[in-house]
Amino acid sequence: MASSTTDPIDTARIEAAVSDILAAIGEDPARPGLATTPQRVAQAYTEFFAGLAVDPLDHLADSAEFTAKPGELSELVLLRDIEFRSMCEHHLLPFRGVAHIAYIPRSRIVGLGRLPRVVETLASRPQMQERLTEEIADTLQTGLDPLGVLVVLDAVHDCVTARGARQGRSSTVTMASRGILTEPVARAEIVAMIGAAHE
Repeated sequence: MASSTTDPIDTARIEAAVSDILAAIGEDPARPGLATTPQRVAQAYTEFFAGLAVDPLDHLADSAEFTAKPGELSELVLLRDIEFRSMCEHHLLPFRGVAHIAYIPRSRIVGLGRLPRVVETLASRPQMQERLTEEIADTLQTGLDPLGVLVVLDAVHDCVTARGARQGRSSTVTMASRGILTEPVARAEIVAMIGAAHE
C-alpha cells in the first residue's frame, strides 16, 4: 500500500450532507446555532479520517539511527497506554481508549514515538475495534519483521455508552498476536505486565 498524496476528504460534500441531516431531523440548518455546524463537522471529519491518506508502514521505514548492533536488542519492547480515538464505522460515533503494543525484535528496532503514529494512522479511519487491533499487529509484523507481536486495545464505545444498551461503564478489550507471541505462556506474561501498570 503506497502513501496517497490526494486528500480523500471532500469537505463541501460533508457540509451539504450535514445540512441535509439537520433538515431531516426537523431542524433549521440556517438558524444561528446551526449555521456553521456543517463546516465544523467537515473540519472534524478531516481530522477523524486523516489516516485514509497515510500508509502506516511509512512510520516504520528504515532509519540508520535505529539499526540495531549486536547486543543492542532487548528481549521485549512494550509500550503501554497509547491513547487513541477512532470512529465506529457502523454508527459514525467515536470510540476511545488505550493501546498496548509489545514486540520482540529480530534485527530491527524503531523509535518509540513511531508506534503511537502507527496506532493514530490506523485509528483515523472508519473502523471496528477488532479490525483495528489486527491491522496494528499486521503493520508491526510487516514493518519490523519481529519475532513476535502482541497488541491489546481497551476502548469505550459511544455506540454502547450513549445509545442502545447505554452501558456507561463498559469497555471492550481486543487482542491480536503474531509470531512467538501467539504462544499462550509468553502472551500471558506480557498481559500481566500490562495489567501491573494499573494496579
